[in-house]
Parts: sequence; C-alpha cells; structure tokens
Amino acid sequence: MGAGLLAAGLLAACVAAEPPVPTPPPPSGPDACGASGMQDLVGRNRSVLAAMTLPAGTRVIEPGMPVTEDYSPQRLNLDLDARGRIVRVWCG
Repeated sequence: MGAGLLAAGLLAACVAAEPPVPTPPPPSGPDACGASGMQDLVGRNRSVLAAMTLPAGTRVIEPGMPVTEDYSPQRLNLDLDARGRIVRVWCG
C-alpha cells in the first residue's frame, strides 16, 4: 500500500500546473473611466454620490478646489458647481 501512495504522489507531482490567468490591461481610450455611463448624474445634487460605490481614485471637484494636472485616463472626475450640483463627469 505504501508503494501505491508513493506512486500516486509522484504522478501528482508530474502534473503540470495551469498557467496563471493574465491580468487584463487597464482600460484606455476616451472613456477609460466609464464616464459616458454616468452622464445621468449631471444636474443632480452631490448627495446622490453617498449611495454610490465610485471607482478608487475618483475626484469630486468643488469650485476653486486645487487638483493636480496629471492626466490619468482611468480616473473618474466629477465637477460640482457652487450649489453642490454635478455639472460635468469626465475621465482624466
């Protein structure tokens, strides 16, 4: 019985492992952050954002708020007006 277990163990060791699943590249293009699917937010109050799960790195930009000028196509940006209404949804 010991030889059978040893043989099974050796056969198991010879089975090739499955190759790792490649990680897909981050989205690119003019709508890499998915802003086109969120245009229905324009005109709504910022309070609607509290019930949403936004992508990591999303910027909610208030008037006069300093923001970096680096371009990141995967970053979702939401511009607000002085009343707290969403006036623009864009990638960058």
